[in-house]
Amino acid sequence: MTGQINIGFLVYPDVIQLDVMAAYQVLAFPPNTTIHLLGKTLTPITSNEGLIITPTTTLDNCPTLDIICVPGGGIGQIEVMKDREILNFLQQKSNTAKYITSVCTGSLILAAANLLQGYKATCHWAFRDQLAMLGVEVIPERVVIDRDRITGAGVTSGIDFGLTLLNLICGEDTAKMAQLMMEYNPQPPFNAGTPETAGKEIVEPLLQLGQPLIAAFMTQTKEIMSQTRG
Repeated sequence: MTGQINIGFLVYPDVIQLDVMAAYQVLAFPPNTTIHLLGKTLTPITSNEGLIITPTTTLDNCPTLDIICVPGGGIGQIEVMKDREILNFLQQKSNTAKYITSVCTGSLILAAANLLQGYKATCHWAFRDQLAMLGVEVIPERVVIDRDRITGAGVTSGIDFGLTLLNLICGEDTAKMAQLMMEYNPQPPFNAGTPETAGKEIVEPLLQLGQPLIAAFMTQTKEIMSQTRG
């Protein structure tokens, strides 16, 4: 891609802030990218972690986007998955955007907008079943590319997702410079970043802790399925 590149991140109450900011940090590196934080209004929103994020433009005033990215969220994401204004906006922008993308459970929002059916995609490991139920071929990888759809897995994968996307739009050297600038050379203190490496003794209590959110997503997924069948 040449010239100025417009990138839009959807933000909404209860969004996971690192789902937005990990990829934002990477994609803001080249001078020819302009990043927009897209909200229904310009009213600041509170992230799932309690940070305040201020949209830079509204859905109604959003410019033409080359890339649209949908981050995941906490319980507030349920409202987004059934918000017809937001879903219509995503469908409209997908007609002209070069890449339609997501991080974490943002892929469930894309699927709710019928933008991932027939594509391979990924999401946070705890929500793969719900994504598959919506007609998406789920691939348990950190970043999945299928034509013009690019999806990242859970939270921190936003960095890998951002570097992958930056390689596509600006070239490998630019992506490598962004990685070096960020000193992205992960050496985690624990080998517990996936269910397989964490083991049951860590996975099971975490799933119990997250059960209300998982159940809420499952309920909304089944509602979307019933509406589609109807």
